[in-house]
Amino acid sequence: YGFINTCLKSLVVEKYGEETWEKLRLQAGVQDSFLTFEVYKDEITMQLVDKACKILGVPADMVLREFGEYFFEFCKRSGYDHMLRTLGGNLYEFIENLDALHSYLSLSYQANTEMLLSFVFPQEMNAPSFRVEKNEDGSMHLHYYSDRRGLCHIVPGIIGAAALDFFNIEISMEIVNQTEEEERTGKKEHIVFLVTQNPVFSYKERNEFSSSSQYLADSEKKIENQLNKEDLERAKNTIGDKGSSVCPVKKSHWKTIRGIITLGKGKLLRGFDPVYPKSLWIDTKTFCNGLPFHMVFDKELRVKQAGVSIQKIVPGLQTMGIYLDHYFSIVHPEVPFTISSIQKFINSQFVFQTRREMMPESWKQRPMLELRGQMIWMESLQCMLYLCSPLLRTLHELEERQMHIADIAPHDVTRDLILLNQQRLAEMELSNQLERKKEELRILSKHLEEEKKKTEALLYAMLPQHVANQLKEGKRVEAGEFKECTILFSDVVTFTNICAQCEPIQIVLMLNSMYLRFDRLTTVHDVYKVETIGDAYMVVGGVPVPVPTHAERVANFALGMIIAAKGVQNPVSGNPIQIRVGIHTGPVLAGVVGEKMPRYCLFGDTVNIASRMESHGVPSKIHLSSSAYHCLKYKNFEMTERGEIEVKGKGKMHTYFLIRNKTATENEIMGRP
Repeated sequence: YGFINTCLKSLVVEKYGEETWEKLRLQAGVQDSFLTFEVYKDEITMQLVDKACKILGVPADMVLREFGEYFFEFCKRSGYDHMLRTLGGNLYEFIENLDALHSYLSLSYQANTEMLLSFVFPQEMNAPSFRVEKNEDGSMHLHYYSDRRGLCHIVPGIIGAAALDFFNIEISMEIVNQTEEEERTGKKEHIVFLVTQNPVFSYKERNEFSSSSQYLADSEKKIENQLNKEDLERAKNTIGDKGSSVCPVKKSHWKTIRGIITLGKGKLLRGFDPVYPKSLWIDTKTFCNGLPFHMVFDKELRVKQAGVSIQKIVPGLQTMGIYLDHYFSIVHPEVPFTISSIQKFINSQFVFQTRREMMPESWKQRPMLELRGQMIWMESLQCMLYLCSPLLRTLHELEERQMHIADIAPHDVTRDLILLNQQRLAEMELSNQLERKKEELRILSKHLEEEKKKTEALLYAMLPQHVANQLKEGKRVEAGEFKECTILFSDVVTFTNICAQCEPIQIVLMLNSMYLRFDRLTTVHDVYKVETIGDAYMVVGGVPVPVPTHAERVANFALGMIIAAKGVQNPVSGNPIQIRVGIHTGPVLAGVVGEKMPRYCLFGDTVNIASRMESHGVPSKIHLSSSAYHCLKYKNFEMTERGEIEVKGKGKMHTYFLIRNKTATENEIMGRP
């Protein structure tokens, strides 16, 4: 399920950042987000783990262990905290009930779900199995069975985190044996961990239901203080009357009264001691009707007894003495169908499935029924009792097997689970739909953001950013006066003749090639492109953001234009094109004109003079006015005097040519590395 992949993403983002996750998922070739209850291929998870090892430079066992620790916390944050805490009063009980937890969760997830200590895979995959053994020295052997190799290192991460959080103990886990058991259908790996416990002495708060050793010690002291001397003496006498079989002489003071229960003020009762009748006060018929789903079988797997409902579903069971494994197969745990294997996993929940070939011909098209329950070994009879219920999750599954609620005993909570889970599935479907819609909205929002950026980039290419922002907000853009700026005009020499001798598409291609080079240079030298009209190209320095280096920027840009133009071919002659460039410095007024296709325009005599410098220029030369010359005079530029020339509409003007930048190389002028 997506829950696992979401957890893995959360771990990477939280500890290594969004960029690392983005790099990881791209290399793994997976999507950015996962739906919680959606089933994904296990290759996705394995790819993510593999790429994480390579990108982070960490061995797989360390990555899996860290994932295990984080996964435990992730489960707690996701609402499983209370469920996990109630699994057992100590670490042994906690591990012992992990298999049961998988069964409980499968009801909600409609599949054999491995929400803890495993990855989650499609329904046909089996959950891992766990078996724990206590050793005399207080250590434990944890047996881990899985049909997926290489994931065993997740186990120490989760078990270690649970031990520290729930029971306030630190543990160490090492692999003492690793084998393959081919006889376990679908299970390939059997790992045995040695688990040793070390108490943590640092203070850590526990809630009232905690059963850690520290909590028990504190509880004992509190209860002893609450009991007065008279109550304690009475308790001792009460227990003493029952004999040493109830309270051995060697027990400590606290152990003596541990079983005492206070009911009201000063009333003490001894600990619970079950009472059994001399004979069983229930007849066979009532037992088989009251427990309609149960079976008793001996060491050879011969059926000795069966409930009425299970006889109805599996008619072969009406013949006593038939072999159980002829009619059923064990789905979970994945063990051989022998009495010794069953005893080995007797603390696990067992799931049986009816064999299709043994069902009546008319029933073979139905889905096979699964039973889930516990095994109880009856030593005196040398028989095994299987107390079970039909493993049904929804009303649909009940109908598919042509069963009814009435087939399930009134006391069996399976009735309630089916009905409640029906509602739960409806809620999950709604949750899935909401998740899908949320994901669709996220993707749509991402696309909208990308389109917004493209639109803004296009708008900022047409108008200065602050002007564009004002227009987007519906504000009026006031014209601004700039006391000093530098304006540049350029055009292509003999452009009219070229147009007369070429196809229009050739002219477009030539201008586009030239303007792309010029546009890149505007970014290199940070000047503002005002407009292009035909072959004319206009830029300004110091507008719309005033800067003291406006003249130097435009001068360097002009030098770059001359170099760039050499790379553009004249479609008529095949030679590089030639351009004229004119530059003038002075004051301007700038503002936005028009509503449709608004343009940021410059007004003033400075614009006219700059245009005249271009039109009266010389091919492949940069023509400077007197004011532009004085701005560049002491700025490491080489310039030559042209002298006085007659300028249309302006009379005689003293002008100059810009030759080169004395300190900048050609690569620096062109913005090359």
